[in-house]
Amino acid sequence: MKVLITGSNGLLGQKLVKYCQNNGVDFLATSSGDNRNPELNSRKYRTLDITDPNSVVELVNYSKPTHIINTAAITNVDACEDDFELCQDVNVEAVQSLFDTCKSNNIHFQHLSTDFVFDGVKGNYSENDEVNPLSVYAKSKVSSENILRKSDYHNWSIVRTIIVFGAGHSLSRSNIVLWARDALINGQVLTIVNDQFRAPTWADDLAKGCMLILEKNKKGIYHIGGPKTFSVYELVQKIAQFKNLSDSCVMPVSSGQLSQKAPRPPKTGFNLSKARIELGYAPISFEESLKVLEFELNSEKYNS
Repeated sequence: MKVLITGSNGLLGQKLVKYCQNNGVDFLATSSGDNRNPELNSRKYRTLDITDPNSVVELVNYSKPTHIINTAAITNVDACEDDFELCQDVNVEAVQSLFDTCKSNNIHFQHLSTDFVFDGVKGNYSENDEVNPLSVYAKSKVSSENILRKSDYHNWSIVRTIIVFGAGHSLSRSNIVLWARDALINGQVLTIVNDQFRAPTWADDLAKGCMLILEKNKKGIYHIGGPKTFSVYELVQKIAQFKNLSDSCVMPVSSGQLSQKAPRPPKTGFNLSKARIELGYAPISFEESLKVLEFELNSEKYNS
């Protein structure tokens, strides 16, 4: 098995690189700019613009992967409302190009998707539940999923996930756990939504789930998320409690009081039964992940 990873400078991309290195999996990491991961040997990295089909074909012909994991995406939900064209180019058209290349070379294509494909009316979604996207971003993810789902080529997997968090190197975007942790330490006043419910996903667990699909030669849709769903407000309270900090500066607010351009599903969370049974997926608790995160943030590699 040789895995080509897109978006390797992102949090999940870095965790996939870490998994491959720790488990002896051959891989090639790619991202749109220079490598930002000091733990990645430069010989294992190539710059790739996934919106350029010719570049995709050239790199695949050069590297000859057996699997491609596509983590690259425009994930800023509100920004997608402002720039529909960019969202489509990266989240849909580039996926079509990658998938076509996989079809031509009999490569397994794994595509990362999101809980936002659902409308959030009922929560605890299984892989068989009907999608109903609310935002431009969510619609782009449904469109990209349909490229795979409606194809006569079946050598693919879709991994849907929720609020991915963890420590990484020179990330272009933070994640809510790191942001809230730093803000709480600095005593900042935080206005946090209390009527949106999510199951935050430890990035290392997600990376392992993605790789288990490949290692077990599975296909289809898998929900890979955190083990417990709670409100974003409660999430921040849990971080404050873990850090022994006061949460008096955390102000709850309803979604209707926020000026968010893109609509969000009120309640998601996943039924993880399929992943647990077929993959042996066993995510750690949110509290346990906070312990590991704290250890990582205090280690030399993230403070050098």
